Amino acid sequence: MFSSWLTLLNRGLTTPIGGVAPLIWGSLSRSLMLSSQRRVPELSSFVARTNTCGELRSSHLGQEVTLCGWIQYRRQNIFLVLRDFQGLVQVLIPQDESAASVKKVLCEAPVESVVQVSGTVVSRPPGQENPKTEALRLQYRYLDLRSFQMQYNLRLRSQMVMKMREYLCGRHGFVDVETPTLFKRTPGGAKEFVIPSREPGKFYSLPQSPQQFKQLLMIGGLDRYFQVARCYRDEGSRPDRQPEFTQIDIEMSFVDQTGIRSLIEGLLQYSWPSDKGPVGVPFLSMTFAEALASYGTDKPDTRFGMKIVDISDMFRNTEHICGFLQDALSQPQGTAKAICVPEGAKYLKRKDIESIRKFAADHFDQEVLPVFPKANRNWNSPVAKVVMEEQGLGLIRRMETQEEDMVLLTAGEHESVCSLLGKLRLECADLLEARGVVLRDPALFSFLWVVDFPLFLPKEENPRELVSAHHPFTAPHPSDIHLLHTEPKKVRSQHYDLVLNGNEIGGGSIRIHNAQLQRYILETLLKEDVRLLSHLLQALDSGAPPHGGIALGLDRLICLVTGAPSIRDVIAFPKSFRGHDLLSSAPDFVPPEDLKPYHIQVSWPTGSGAEENSLNQPQHPES
Repeated sequence: MFSSWLTLLNRGLTTPIGGVAPLIWGSLSRSLMLSSQRRVPELSSFVARTNTCGELRSSHLGQEVTLCGWIQYRRQNIFLVLRDFQGLVQVLIPQDESAASVKKVLCEAPVESVVQVSGTVVSRPPGQENPKTEALRLQYRYLDLRSFQMQYNLRLRSQMVMKMREYLCGRHGFVDVETPTLFKRTPGGAKEFVIPSREPGKFYSLPQSPQQFKQLLMIGGLDRYFQVARCYRDEGSRPDRQPEFTQIDIEMSFVDQTGIRSLIEGLLQYSWPSDKGPVGVPFLSMTFAEALASYGTDKPDTRFGMKIVDISDMFRNTEHICGFLQDALSQPQGTAKAICVPEGAKYLKRKDIESIRKFAADHFDQEVLPVFPKANRNWNSPVAKVVMEEQGLGLIRRMETQEEDMVLLTAGEHESVCSLLGKLRLECADLLEARGVVLRDPALFSFLWVVDFPLFLPKEENPRELVSAHHPFTAPHPSDIHLLHTEPKKVRSQHYDLVLNGNEIGGGSIRIHNAQLQRYILETLLKEDVRLLSHLLQALDSGAPPHGGIALGLDRLICLVTGAPSIRDVIAFPKSFRGHDLLSSAPDFVPPEDLKPYHIQVSWPTGSGAEENSLNQPQHPES
């Protein structure tokens, strides 16, 4: 029997009523805390509700749930919107005669009355869906900015930037310098936006970062530079990236890695919101090699375990092992590694395991073997049974498995195997948390420095050539300089990344301050045209102090601090994921006569009709 109770705020009484209240999952169901990166813990334990209003998703369709909250508003006595601390949900008011008492009470209840409703989650009727909810928010941003969450996000952002400026400029003598927005093309790095000039064939570029300018400021003797810098990257359609973004840009003279890291730890500690708990320093640190070997990524989320374990020695000399393990371990660089998924046998379904194996085959061309060392379910494949017969006890000890744990085992080249298991580690965490297992505490902020990155990487299109792993101005590790002329691929860099809860929020390096070394890396190792950087080389040759710096991604940092689902929720006027400004319909067409001073003529795709549209100046809704 479905039931509801209602507290009438202004009347001081509680009236039990009966009936069915269908719950519509739709555009009004909006979570302020939940995202694919940060899962909320179990919020409905020990209480009458089964779910919060903000967590209902399409996966809940058909389920019977109980919600508690306040009546936000009611429309035409057909539905009401229920609100709790996490979001909103639309509740259909029963219209049939058998539920007349329920309808009467719900229709007469004052707004802000407290309600508990039970019912079945249904989707909106066909034709009444609210698609493009975020697109509408961006199109009418001036209305969306009135919401409590947007006000909170932007005000907190302002407060943190104010504290950062106070810490850097007021306490440590940094100089706030504005650097140019119109610059020239820079070799390497992300693709840049180009801006036409009135000189035929000549273009400006929007800077990816103020990198060269801040180095020139150090050469100019400014000693300590800081800027809330606007940066630009033409990266195309990236779901959670912005073509224009903001970073806290910092550079110092006569500094080493330890100095930069201490500065940033103090900066975050000083500017951190008081309601988010204290920031403990110093932050943990690990090398790039350690991060890849243990977590399969250079930006590990250290809030939970499930570390990668090397088990090559257990199977390398085993006679009866077969299949992909034998094939991989017979290769000179072959390894076998595994992760232990806590209670994986209890919470993961067969379709989840098949999805994991398909992902490994499709994206990494590798096989993954699920092993259930101590589980009651007889899910072990014939190969897994052989593994248990040969090395069962050793595997249980090495992986420290408990009842209902699942081990995912794979084999191949070290880097590929680690990358795969790193992806599966996060995927399994998502699956477990979707079923109520709390692995990543959303209230915990786990900072980590990752250091000793490689200085160079092989080019994707030609692995025999090199590209900079960070940027071409990064200094090599002092212990590896001798390898530059013989084995440059083995040279480590003085690059460092700051990671928060599995997200890179900052990156920097100690720079090359020797013109001869900079020229050698650009010209000989990277095969770059040094004429593009002649100004920097000349400046370095005039007497450059040792210097280094870092840039913190302000948008990403604020997104993590507030728990926002997207960086677009912490930017006042963001672009859509396609790079469009839906408020003003930018980018837009420019009439041919306006292009003439820039010596530009648009070449339209055949049959596109775009040339005619450009003359009509249309609006461009997001698709």
